[in-house]
Amino acid sequence: MAIRLFGTDGVRGRAGDDLTAALALELSVAAATELGGGSVDPAQRPCAVVGRDPRASGEYLEAAVVAGLASAGVDVVRLGVLPTPAVAYLTDALNADLGVMLSASHNPAPDNGIKFFSRGGHKLPDEVEDAIEARVGKPAPRITGAAVGRVTEAKDAIERYVRHVNTASTQSLDGLRIVVDCAHGAASTVAPEVFRRAGADVVEIGTAPDGHNINAECGSTAVEAVASAVVEHRADAGLAFDGDADRCLAVTADGSVVDGDQILAILAGQLHARGQLVDDTVVVTVMSNLGLRIAMRQQGISVVETAVGDRYVLEAMRAGSYSLGGEQSGHVVLLDHATTGDGVLTGLFLLAAVAAEGRSLGELSSGCMTRLPQVLVNVRDVDKARVDSTPAVASAVAEEEAALGAEGRVLLRPSGTEPKVRVMVEAPTEERAQAAAERLAEVVRSELACR
Repeated sequence: MAIRLFGTDGVRGRAGDDLTAALALELSVAAATELGGGSVDPAQRPCAVVGRDPRASGEYLEAAVVAGLASAGVDVVRLGVLPTPAVAYLTDALNADLGVMLSASHNPAPDNGIKFFSRGGHKLPDEVEDAIEARVGKPAPRITGAAVGRVTEAKDAIERYVRHVNTASTQSLDGLRIVVDCAHGAASTVAPEVFRRAGADVVEIGTAPDGHNINAECGSTAVEAVASAVVEHRADAGLAFDGDADRCLAVTADGSVVDGDQILAILAGQLHARGQLVDDTVVVTVMSNLGLRIAMRQQGISVVETAVGDRYVLEAMRAGSYSLGGEQSGHVVLLDHATTGDGVLTGLFLLAAVAAEGRSLGELSSGCMTRLPQVLVNVRDVDKARVDSTPAVASAVAEEEAALGAEGRVLLRPSGTEPKVRVMVEAPTEERAQAAAERLAEVVRSELACR
């Protein structure tokens, strides 16, 4: 059976192995044909914007993508090193027919990826990705002469994005000292500038990308770095982004982590109080902590639940015209200001809440929700396809759910890429959650063992 190229967030793999220059070129030609309209009239050539994070492999992969687009009759604007949400924003702002971002997000430096955006800066639905994938490797129209695409550089891409983010919030951050950890990634230039313009005293770390140090013991996958810096510099708070800056985690003055669920709870409460939370609803994934759901219910805020993945959060938000959604990992979508998760924008709104309330981030995060202990056990080498159809598993889940009642939650989720099942249990205590997760894991292991 053929393996699908597109995963939950574009095409991703080890650069030079899974993701080659040849594949990047073929994907860009296919995307140009599918999204750009393929006009051979020079006066009606489609346009694409292309950005990347600072990975060394991004240099040659960008060249391949640009070559593929131009050879397919698409004019290309190279944006340079920018966050993924900046590419999405500029796709819309520059009236481009499509956008391309080269990044493997929070993955290590040897990996890379290609993400596509349609007109307006929106992520592609499955059916469009399938259509692009179906075109890969197949003959494409030959574009020659005056119909070939032209390539230009965007001289003001960083400035346009910074202005866009700073315009989204008018709350001054004067008096706040913050640490920003840019993971030696795409936010290294823009994030410190955004927060300085907002009035904060900024201490920056992880802002010296060399092509190989992205996400290396820094950023949102290693929050110990920003936590240590916050304590060392006696800052009020810290923000940690991933390599392409579409997610954000925070830390308080004492170095405690504020995850995506807590950030959502704080922002939802703020917007709800101002009457700016559309339909008094927030969109979350099945992995969001039960404590968030309880806190929202207590404030009269509805919760819409989706599968794991920010693309599914976005789909639900667009379908319901909701204004706020996100994931525990720090992908937060503020749909009034962005078409995708934006870590820098999220951090700005979070600190704006701190400044507006006149309370510390620690006070806001501790009061916004009570996180229930959450235990996750991965059960490997099992037939994940039978997890929802095996009576013994269903019976075991029902028994644990009955024992927990309203005080806890059980979730069994098959992996999207490996033969394993994730068993997640939330309970009032770590001990109860661990015990229940281990009992369920044993049932899954015995009933679904690969034969």
